[in-house]
Amino acid sequence: MKVGNRAGVTAAQAFGLLLLALCLMLPCASALGQPAAGAGLRSGFDSMSESTQAMQRDDAANPGMLTVNDGARLWARPEGSAQRSCAGCHGEASVSMKTAAARYPRWDERLNRPVGLSQRIALCRQRYQGLDAGSPDSAAQLALSTFVAHAARGVSLQPDTDPRLVPWRERGRARFNQRMGQLDLSCAACHEERAGLRLGGATIPQGHPNGYPLYRLEWQSVGSLQRRLRNCLTGVRAEVWPSDAIEYIELELHLTRRAAGLLIETPAVRP
Repeated sequence: MKVGNRAGVTAAQAFGLLLLALCLMLPCASALGQPAAGAGLRSGFDSMSESTQAMQRDDAANPGMLTVNDGARLWARPEGSAQRSCAGCHGEASVSMKTAAARYPRWDERLNRPVGLSQRIALCRQRYQGLDAGSPDSAAQLALSTFVAHAARGVSLQPDTDPRLVPWRERGRARFNQRMGQLDLSCAACHEERAGLRLGGATIPQGHPNGYPLYRLEWQSVGSLQRRLRNCLTGVRAEVWPSDAIEYIELELHLTRRAAGLLIETPAVRP
């Protein structure tokens, strides 16, 4: 994988160097009795402070609910050259979308490949409303994705069993374990081998996608899973894939299989 070689140290590069230092210090950290990853699945919620957990639990305090409300308005509003609304086809999202987010990524017949939830929404807006597709982190895409995923809050992740997804999921598993970037680190190096250890004062989570789109205090906004993955690629000083690249979907397929059974928390709140 190609990597950048710019002079100076950005915040992301500093994070990467700190990550490398953690790898070198791992035996010492274990000797000090810092927690190791548990045998079972643990949501990132479990490692947050009590105050951040309370923020997520309380819809009146959860800042991600503002994006849910924006999505509700877009869901009901006729748009595009067709002047159709999402609700015109799907009705009440609390009923029609109750389990939708739990089963993505899924196969798209026209594209002959898997798509994530955000891509599905973008395709619907293109095909049936006559709108341009936005990026996963455009305001409309985030609002609708967060609204639809929120409808499935409390439902366990149920990865699609379509056999056509298998080779794509396997490529995602390989990417998860592939070392990359100038720091030569893999996703697994942090989120499996070192999950539960401390990095920069925070606990390294197992890296599950069950809260996305989520509100990050660091971002001061709601962001997509793709945004989080881009941050990680930048952190290890690897080349960042273009928006909606198939590599993200392959990784997401593996991540959802890896997290199967965890409850959807959208909009989760994370540090």
